[in-house]
Amino acid sequence: MNVIRCDEKEYLVWKWRPEGQDVNSTTRENSIRFGSSLRVKDGEVAVFVYKQKDGTLQDYIEGPYDETIETANFPVLANIIGLAYGGESPFQAEIYFINLARNIQIEFTIPFFDVFDPRFLDFAVPMAVQGSITFNISDYKAFIKLNRMINFTLEDFNKQIKDAVTKYVKSFVSNAPQDNGIPVLQIERKITEISDLLQERLSKELSEDFGVNVKRVDINRIDPDKESDGYMELRHVTAMQQAQTIQAQTKVSIKNMADTQAINAENTQETLRINRQEAQRAQRLQTETNFIGAHALDQQASVLRAGAENLGAMGYMGDGGGMNAAGMMTGMMMGGAMGSQMAGMMNNMGQTMQNGMNTPPPPPIPTYMLAINGQQSGPFSIPQLQQLAQQGKINAQTYVWKPGMSEWIMAGQVDELKNIFIPNTPPPPPMPPMPQ
Repeated sequence: MNVIRCDEKEYLVWKWRPEGQDVNSTTRENSIRFGSSLRVKDGEVAVFVYKQKDGTLQDYIEGPYDETIETANFPVLANIIGLAYGGESPFQAEIYFINLARNIQIEFTIPFFDVFDPRFLDFAVPMAVQGSITFNISDYKAFIKLNRMINFTLEDFNKQIKDAVTKYVKSFVSNAPQDNGIPVLQIERKITEISDLLQERLSKELSEDFGVNVKRVDINRIDPDKESDGYMELRHVTAMQQAQTIQAQTKVSIKNMADTQAINAENTQETLRINRQEAQRAQRLQTETNFIGAHALDQQASVLRAGAENLGAMGYMGDGGGMNAAGMMTGMMMGGAMGSQMAGMMNNMGQTMQNGMNTPPPPPIPTYMLAINGQQSGPFSIPQLQQLAQQGKINAQTYVWKPGMSEWIMAGQVDELKNIFIPNTPPPPPMPPMPQ
């Protein structure tokens, strides 16, 4: 009976052969006797490959496993083993051990190759790349389908992986300026970003091509040939372009600042004009209020005069021109009444005008303009400013202005506004009661 096990310390894929048998020396190499002992350590898998007319079939035994070979654990073997010799006849199978716990790391160096900035395709910059890739085998069934197990050597497999990685890394770095927006002159400082993007791409490609699981891709260095003509010319052109960009941005900033100052000056002038108009309007309204009584008196006097003239005409006869006694008496009575009415009206209106002239106009309510975040707002009365201060929207450092002030100053420097920024002090606690 055979004892089938793998005693190799460092391996990825290892084929078992009976002791003393070389590769492809006899058919005994693949002749396994039913009932042999199989030992599979934790972290590895034993693969039994049976060659049949319809192709190859596999049984997979994952470790840990230490039992004799029986059909209960080998579904494929149960269908193909002969029973003519009481279960002791040999069967043909190739047995491979695959190390699932081992991580394989391959270092690679890619010599100089040309990389172009998509903005300046006339300048080729030579680049060299150094790094490493770490992978293992997790999906061993996919790995077996994609790789030839017989005479498998890790050296040949690593070479295949390295060649594929070199191809993909070179292609990625060459297209990084165009596809990922990485400037050629900054690509050596983008190692981490490029490593992450490469790992995402290589994980898919190597899984499909070789059945391996990529765990890490580390780009250690990306070196441009700084002595090359392409590098120096590209550096010169980009420096000139950057200087022009900065100059253009400076001009735009200066223009924006000038425009802002002009707008602020225009807003200030407009505010002053509006304030002057409002002050003139208030004064005009006050004057009209003071003299409206005299105007009304004048109008009523005109009405009374016209009435008196009409009443006077009632004392004459029509065509004869003689005196009309009844009309005269009526006119005298109506004239007396109108005189009394006019005298009372004159007395009342005179008293009203006297009171209006003796009453001083109300003092103007001071209002202030505010400058908040470069924008003017207002005007606001002092109670409104106090409410804004309580809400935290203005403070003693907020700039204010009102008509008569020569410039904007901080609110805390205006005497009549200082008190609105003094925090309210809570009243002192009550005195404790006197002892009994």
